[in-house]
Amino acid sequence: MGILFRSTNREALPVNFKEAIFRGQPEDYGLYSPTEIPYLTEEEIKNFRNMEYYEIAYDIIRRFVEGEIPLPQLEKMCFDAYNFDVPIQKVYKGFYLLWLTKGPTASFKDFAARMLARIMEYFAKAEKRKITLLVATSGDTGGAVANAFYHLENIRVVVLFPYREVTERQRRQMTTLGDNISAIAIKGKFDDCQAMVKMAFNDRELSCLSLTSANSINFGRLLPQIVYYFYAYSRLDTEDIVFSVPSGNFGNLMGGVFAKRMGLPVRRFIVAVNENDEFPNFLQTGEYRPVIPSRECSSNAMNVGHPSNLARLIDFYGGWLTDERDSETGKIIKKGVLKIVPDMEKLREDFVSYSIKEDEVDEVIVRFYKQYKVLVEPHGAVGIKAAEKAREKPPVVSFETADPAKFPDKIKKLLGIEPPFPESLSDMDSKKENFEVLDNDYEKFRMYLVNKMT
Repeated sequence: MGILFRSTNREALPVNFKEAIFRGQPEDYGLYSPTEIPYLTEEEIKNFRNMEYYEIAYDIIRRFVEGEIPLPQLEKMCFDAYNFDVPIQKVYKGFYLLWLTKGPTASFKDFAARMLARIMEYFAKAEKRKITLLVATSGDTGGAVANAFYHLENIRVVVLFPYREVTERQRRQMTTLGDNISAIAIKGKFDDCQAMVKMAFNDRELSCLSLTSANSINFGRLLPQIVYYFYAYSRLDTEDIVFSVPSGNFGNLMGGVFAKRMGLPVRRFIVAVNENDEFPNFLQTGEYRPVIPSRECSSNAMNVGHPSNLARLIDFYGGWLTDERDSETGKIIKKGVLKIVPDMEKLREDFVSYSIKEDEVDEVIVRFYKQYKVLVEPHGAVGIKAAEKAREKPPVVSFETADPAKFPDKIKKLLGIEPPFPESLSDMDSKKENFEVLDNDYEKFRMYLVNKMT
């Protein structure tokens, strides 16, 4: 029998990997987390130095899905999903950038979305099952998921994004595909989009749609993000390592937390956030206060004031974070209620966190281009600045999570240049867009699903 997955809210029964993927979220509104975590020996981790990215992905992912997906099939999924480069760049002594931007939508979200699409397609075909995938995005997730699931049989995708809070190119990646991809602009914040998705999952009248999630609340989205931590470590000659992780919904960070629990010698995580500073405040005070509404910053994929995956992180450290809900309707009454305080001493040992202001982001973009001839965008700049503030013992690897070409206005304003256009985005500006605009009202979204998806 394979690994089972339990809810962080501790009420729903454990399920297998396939059910965790299809359900997305347990019926008690928690998040699925594995009941056991595979552990790799030093020798196994050392062997990654001789492997390609897709081979490392196969070795990590198989440990969670063995018995549910035939291993030859899984190996082919990994080979197909990761057919692009994953460069690690030495900027100066002891400091590296891991470029997670070479996939088809020029975002680190490709790593998770492409693998999740193949896993879901395998299970959907095997069971002749039709599903509707809901995804809320603050920037890059929507485009990556739309691209990964485009034209797949038996799977329909509905993407929600905050109206006027994504760049034009981010929006076009979601709105120019058509076919099985539908896009909705919500007149609200990302947190509002995310709340609507969560409510739809637990709406009994929508059960006929077989709804599931492609956000990082779905463990299938989070699982592939473990891999690039092992990959980065395997490319450096070092005993241990520090990662600076630009963080919004904390799925990216949780990939690293799982990697550490699996045996990767991570000395510390630098949790880099923009002006949505709920996590550094929590680390400092031990009191959790979501940022409501979330603050708008140029690192828009991180404009999250109440990260979903924080519930998983706090659960890992013995705590319990949940949303207070109406017992009859399931509607959220209060976001982010800390029912059990986690081990704060251990959290502070494993994590430091910095909130980076917009003027600091601008300064990094200008300085890195002038001093190192390295062009970074706002999310990467947040990670870099947090790493500089932390002053951790090297090596430090910071993630660059989106191609600068997605932020042409910002780059042109600061540097006076047009960022080079990656081939994967070359024809996007000429395609016709098709999307709907809805008020920040769950009932209107619900009726959209009823009218368009049933």
